[in-house]
Amino acid sequence: MLADAVVARPVPVASARIRPIATQDNGELSMKLAMIAAAALGVAATAAQAHDHKGGDKGCPAATPAAVEGLFKQFNDAWATKNPDTVTALFTKNPVLLATVSNKPRTTPAEVRDYFVGFLKSSPVGTIDTSTVEIDCKTASRLGTWTVTLTNPETGVKTPVKARYSFIYRYEDGAWKIDHLHSSAMPEKM
Repeated sequence: MLADAVVARPVPVASARIRPIATQDNGELSMKLAMIAAAALGVAATAAQAHDHKGGDKGCPAATPAAVEGLFKQFNDAWATKNPDTVTALFTKNPVLLATVSNKPRTTPAEVRDYFVGFLKSSPVGTIDTSTVEIDCKTASRLGTWTVTLTNPETGVKTPVKARYSFIYRYEDGAWKIDHLHSSAMPEKM
């Protein structure tokens, strides 16, 4: 069973708390402060409406939870090709890969590719168990738990590995790419 949660990050809107500094001229100061506060709230509300992760801001690409979830299918399909170049192409120019079965952080496309040269030999297949998606302007994240089934290339024995994952995506060169991927095996037996 897949448990999904979508978290929409609200854009902060300034809240004004007006406290009179001093009373003067039959409330003239209070009236001026109220007008300034109203103007400030109007500007903040306009900015909040302009910032829309669905593409409302000219600088923000369109993104939906379903689209972010689709990026995992693209990743899993790339694994199925067993081609490390196909998988590496899904990462940004400055990636971070903290893999379950490697002690070495991979922080260049060449290092990411090197990892997948060996890892893909085990025919990995990922299945999302739980998922939380967060979307911002040019970043999105999918966090949760997954099961990665590995097949021993010599014996054909399949081994499911239960793990936690974090996919952080960045919009780069007109496409959503994996900027950071962290996977770690569950510390407790399931």
